[in-house]
Amino acid sequence: MVMMNIYQTVNAVMAEIGAIGKTSKNQQQGFMYRGVDAVMNALGPLFAKHKLFCVPEILEQRREERQTTKGGNLIYSICTVKYTFYAEDGSSVESVVIGEGMDSGDKATNKAMSIAFKYACFQLFCIPTEETSPDPDKDSYEVKPKKPVSKPAPENRAPAQPAPAEESNKAAQRALYNFCGKHHMDWEEIKKEFALTKDSTAARLNYVKEELEQRLAAQNGGEI
Repeated sequence: MVMMNIYQTVNAVMAEIGAIGKTSKNQQQGFMYRGVDAVMNALGPLFAKHKLFCVPEILEQRREERQTTKGGNLIYSICTVKYTFYAEDGSSVESVVIGEGMDSGDKATNKAMSIAFKYACFQLFCIPTEETSPDPDKDSYEVKPKKPVSKPAPENRAPAQPAPAEESNKAAQRALYNFCGKHHMDWEEIKKEFALTKDSTAARLNYVKEELEQRLAAQNGGEI
């Protein structure tokens, strides 16, 4: 009997794994997400069938103490984890991912590793999802305005239109403000934490929004 190598084994698992939909519901914000349990329940039998197993190794870990907007304490853990997937013949492939977890007790690192493993599997095995349209959360994003066609204006007429960069900055600030309101985040605290000003660029504001999205997903053990 010929033993399968790691590439054949991964392809065999990919051929059998079905779509994993969002079956878990966040109790605070009410959004649906795909939990690590759903991923492990789907992959566990296929790993056993195709004689595939995985060994995790934490390459780096950072822990920080943070506060909620209500003054509570949170432990924030960021782990860089290497997952090595082994086939029956001993060949292997590695996947290095970063997981973030937040918890008020002692489970921050557990959450970080769970999220890291979930996304390592989603990306390695290209696990399909059940959605046929963009995630509903994306509806809150604002589209960058198109660059207006510039025309020379006669003197002493209407003032010039704001520069595209200025419009983009305003749109990014509105998107971030709406995101904070939707998820009950203190806008003034967010501005203070990230040193945001009225002159903050769209790139900076979008970075802050992505950081808050990652925090929210890490805090609740799932994606937004």
